[in-house]
Amino acid sequence: MTSYAPRQPARVLGVDPGLTRCGLGVVEGVPGRPPSLVAVDVVRTNAAADVAARLLAIETEIDRWLTEYRPDTVAVERVFSQHNVRTVMGTAQAGAVAIVCAARRGLPVSLHTPSEVKAAVTGNGRAGKEQVTTMVMRLLRMADRPRPPDAADALALAICHLWRVPAIRARQSTTSGATMSGGGGL
Repeated sequence: MTSYAPRQPARVLGVDPGLTRCGLGVVEGVPGRPPSLVAVDVVRTNAAADVAARLLAIETEIDRWLTEYRPDTVAVERVFSQHNVRTVMGTAQAGAVAIVCAARRGLPVSLHTPSEVKAAVTGNGRAGKEQVTTMVMRLLRMADRPRPPDAADALALAICHLWRVPAIRARQSTTSGATMSGGGGL
């Protein structure tokens, strides 16, 4: 008979990348249980400012969060095809900054698509922002709506990672014996 060993809570920083608004959210918990809210905010940069200065401001704030909240892993929204090339470039650049900040500290990083996040949090990969925000509030027992929506999206990313990655790893190890590359943390 094997003894039961409870999982240690993991702390995840979720990053909803954006050049004008970059959502940051930290949750803590174990898969299958409602997580706890640690912190949430949005880094804002001036759209008229130089792109290098904007990326540096995002990097400085993410680095501060990594120091202050000490996450075990970082979950970043995977950028995929959008119609506005300018928007997708800024989103990709901000996401890359988050990945570099985590890598510099040796933290594992996972990327999740918007539909993965929606499915993990609401059960529906095509859920709207309102439904995602409502579920984030319910899961984290929040009285007030996180604003702007980028804040709720960052929390949803962190929750998604907390709940999905262990199941994905378990499935991969039983089917192929392989481990997830680029993931880690949980």
